[in-house]
Amino acid sequence: MPAKGKYLLNDQELKNEALYRKFSCISQYQPLVLLLGLSMLSCAVLLILFFALKLSAEEHCAFVSVVSGSLCVFLAVFVLVCTEMLSQRWRRLLGLIVWATHLTMGYTFIFSGPIILPWDQVPFFLFVIFTVYTMLPFQLWYAVVLSFISSLSHVVVLTVRLTIYDDKPSSHLTSQLLSNALVFLCGCGVGAFHKVLMEKTLRQTFQDTLRCLSMRMKLEIEKRQQENLLQSVLPVYISMKMKLAIMERLQDCKDKEEQQRLVKDNNFHSLYVKRHENVSILYADIVGFTRLASDCSPKELVIMLNELFGKFDQIAKENECMRIKILGDCYYCVSGLPVSLPKHAKNCVKMGLDMCEAIKQVREATGVDINMRVGVHSGNVLCGVIGLRKWQFDVWSHDVTLANHMESGGLPGRVHITEATLKHLNKAYEVEDGNGHLRDAYLKELNVQTHLVIDPRSKDPTSNSRNAPRPRVNDGLKMRASVRMTRYLESWGAVKPFAHLQSREGFTADAIVNGKSRSKDIPLRPAPGSKMTERNKSQKSKFDEELHNEMTTTIDELSSKQWSKSEENGSLALWFPKKDLEKQYRALDLPMFKHYVGCATGIFLCIFFVQMFVRKDRQVLGAAFGVLVCVLLLTLAICFAGHFQRLLPEKLSRCQWLPAVSEAVVKRPCVRLPLATVTTAAIVILAVFNLCFVEARVPECSAVVEKLRATNGSLEPGSDAFFYLPYSVYCCILSLIACGIFLRVSFELKVLFLVLASTVYYVLILSTKRELFVVYGYVLWLAQRPHGGNCSSIEDDPLKWLGLMKHPQVMSCIYITLFLVTMLIISQQNESCFRQDFLLKYKNRTEQDEIETRENLNRLLLENVLPAHVAALFVGESKKNEDLYYKSYDCVCVMFASVPDFKEFYTECDINKEGLECLRLLNEIIADFDELLSKPKFSGVEKIKTIGSTYMAAAGLSGTPGQENNQDRDRQQAQIGIMVEFAIALIGKLDGINRHSFNSFRLRVGINHGPVIAGVIGARKPQYDIWGNTVNVASRMESTGELGKIQVTVETSDVLQKLGYSCECRGFINVKGKGELKTFFLCTDMSKQQGMGLS
Repeated sequence: MPAKGKYLLNDQELKNEALYRKFSCISQYQPLVLLLGLSMLSCAVLLILFFALKLSAEEHCAFVSVVSGSLCVFLAVFVLVCTEMLSQRWRRLLGLIVWATHLTMGYTFIFSGPIILPWDQVPFFLFVIFTVYTMLPFQLWYAVVLSFISSLSHVVVLTVRLTIYDDKPSSHLTSQLLSNALVFLCGCGVGAFHKVLMEKTLRQTFQDTLRCLSMRMKLEIEKRQQENLLQSVLPVYISMKMKLAIMERLQDCKDKEEQQRLVKDNNFHSLYVKRHENVSILYADIVGFTRLASDCSPKELVIMLNELFGKFDQIAKENECMRIKILGDCYYCVSGLPVSLPKHAKNCVKMGLDMCEAIKQVREATGVDINMRVGVHSGNVLCGVIGLRKWQFDVWSHDVTLANHMESGGLPGRVHITEATLKHLNKAYEVEDGNGHLRDAYLKELNVQTHLVIDPRSKDPTSNSRNAPRPRVNDGLKMRASVRMTRYLESWGAVKPFAHLQSREGFTADAIVNGKSRSKDIPLRPAPGSKMTERNKSQKSKFDEELHNEMTTTIDELSSKQWSKSEENGSLALWFPKKDLEKQYRALDLPMFKHYVGCATGIFLCIFFVQMFVRKDRQVLGAAFGVLVCVLLLTLAICFAGHFQRLLPEKLSRCQWLPAVSEAVVKRPCVRLPLATVTTAAIVILAVFNLCFVEARVPECSAVVEKLRATNGSLEPGSDAFFYLPYSVYCCILSLIACGIFLRVSFELKVLFLVLASTVYYVLILSTKRELFVVYGYVLWLAQRPHGGNCSSIEDDPLKWLGLMKHPQVMSCIYITLFLVTMLIISQQNESCFRQDFLLKYKNRTEQDEIETRENLNRLLLENVLPAHVAALFVGESKKNEDLYYKSYDCVCVMFASVPDFKEFYTECDINKEGLECLRLLNEIIADFDELLSKPKFSGVEKIKTIGSTYMAAAGLSGTPGQENNQDRDRQQAQIGIMVEFAIALIGKLDGINRHSFNSFRLRVGINHGPVIAGVIGARKPQYDIWGNTVNVASRMESTGELGKIQVTVETSDVLQKLGYSCECRGFINVKGKGELKTFFLCTDMSKQQGMGLS
């Protein structure tokens, strides 16, 4: 098993690595295209210059041929690259072709001229080396090999050519070849530095893209879960209003801790209630279930309820009815909500008949004596949600009350309807007199005429005998009734509560809203180890596969949108249009800055050593170097100050400010930019030092020319007085590279440095030091043309004879321009890459915050359906939706608190908007009651539900069930005290509402404690509830109590007296289903505030 997991992990890593290679390939596409464009432009410019300057094509045949051929090769590769955008295999081959073509051009430039010099085409080979690292699609090791071949071949070829095949080698050949090697080494080092950093950034961008997509997918899942969860509890039209209200409140609050508090408190007093006319209300009660439930284990009870009500939910769906609520074994629903239906009465009657038929099948199959009593009435309702906690969709109106009494006044196995419902049936069913007034006082009081519907199936004996399963009489001898019931009902295979939150198929709107993914009949439950379990286990692999597909699509989109302007980067300068975003980007931490300065210092040293190799008078250069190197060392010391203290903690123990200096460099652009400016300025100054600050003795140039003429051209090419000039230009080119080495520093600053430095170099070469370059060209030409004329008559001859790539002045300008454009392109590409990385991280953070908001909202929604400790089982990383949730508790204190006066207060007339304003007051009452639950001392109290104007709560549900010891017993007794204090607080809250609304409502409270069974039932609208004799007795304590008093049982009274409360014996009262019970009233005016429940 571990091996398999490891294999899967490796397989996923391989997939990610393949994706990264594809992503890297796409990111390398644009630099390659730009390099091809630059190469084609360079070839075209060289040819234009060649013919514009009227050079001889015959004398420079090789140059023209190779440049023209290279132009064609670059054009062909450009077409292939644009055609095969995603072919990794061809991309490397095409890169090799580009590299080989550049190398061919370089050697052609060397050997096509009349003279071969030690400094020949060093900048071009430096360009080849640098582009191998920065613009060609090669991995690091590949780039190292190619750059090594390029540099080594140049050094070896020139060494062999100028030593073995040259009769008079230059006396400075060794210094020049060492300088060449040093320039190439510098190019390799800087290129590798750039490659490593960009590779790191690219991989980070890939990881951020992957994470961003993962977050986005999780956000979509959270949204779907949230919608499914909300819609499983409330109708869409109400849930959307509530969700928008909560989202607005959470989004307005940016502080995460404040968000958590808002989620916990959730102090909303909005009224989400709407009036609907012409609907039918069905109430159904399972007759005999209470007796059956008393013999059930917790598991059996929850399974039975879930299976029964799951079947009823399916019947409701088939008959276009909406289940409103489950009250113990009572089920009620409405047809005509939220959309009005003309057949609402027929729907409810048909549903009632189907329910009776389903129970009949259960009775005949199991031999258990249970039946269904159904009452239906048609009229108007107010429907919606009230309160702050445990939202449950409910309906209110006089018609709802009448429907309830139609059920209680009905007969087992029959559907009991009113005259109003009968009129809507339009004689669709045959009926008989119901005589409901004989069985229910409320019906008698209102003089309601009732009817019993005759089931058409009862008249068809063939269908009865065909559909009815065989009674399993033998089972009755072997098993308890509850076991027979459970086993039979399990065969129905009702869907588990919140099952749709687990399966990804359940996320589709059709599956949730329309139920298209489920067949008409509830499917049988899959056996253990079936495909359902395997599908749950493969959730992660499915998510990974979808993430992989999403990433592939994103990469494909990147490849197609590389040249289009994005919404985020609107201008050529790549600035973000949003000023806040741009400000954040420029204020980013830059921990790599010290490495930029270190690399720039390496370039500085290379420039210094190159100049030392080619200059004789080194004292002035050494002095300048001393000053500049001190500036650079100071800059390095500032950048690495924190490292010094870590290396020498004892010696630098007093310098506690050193880490702060380093941190300022990393975090503050206002500190970094001056350091980058000083570093770059020092390099530029040193690069032009030989040209600007070492006096050029021009008279010596004339003497050299005269000497050449006198010796008939016997002086060796590259006279001692001038060979340093090309290397000074190479130092300038290295300084241009140094300007671009500050990868993540301000793009505008780099462009400014590159343009300023290039301008200075152009001025020196074309104006200030022009004579030096011209005379050096003349010297080179004259050395090869010993029989030339005078100087004035052959002014243009050196260029025509040497060619574009050999003439010092023209060659210098060409290569400075080439590197200027190259560095501008690379800087622009780097900036674009870094901004994309920043944008992805920004989106990632934004979506992470949104996901947290959604998770908070989901938690709020779920905890408004379930207690927090139960909700944890259905959401989060460890969801456990495979089994039904049920728990048995030894001691739970249950409270029912009602406002009986509200029934008299509630009226339906135009003045109060047909009862809407009455419900607004009830909403305030329930909301005030719910607010008490936020108080720390009532954290152990759990609201279960509201039933009309009755508030049901319990204490002791969050403890460990099924265990009792002395400590637990004390805690359980303390929970009873807390519940009493909560009831007293409710009475106080209601008194406050009375004062503000000028009413005289009084609370009637009943409390009992003992064992209960808790569980979650119902697939379409999951509902947490508690059952047991304790709950029934608590309900009777309330219904038989008195206004303004708290009635408790004998057992509860004994515990309360131990806690210091005073109870007054009421005597024996008749309790329905329980006979005579002795009860007590709690003396609220003498309640002890210091009871254990408050400690």
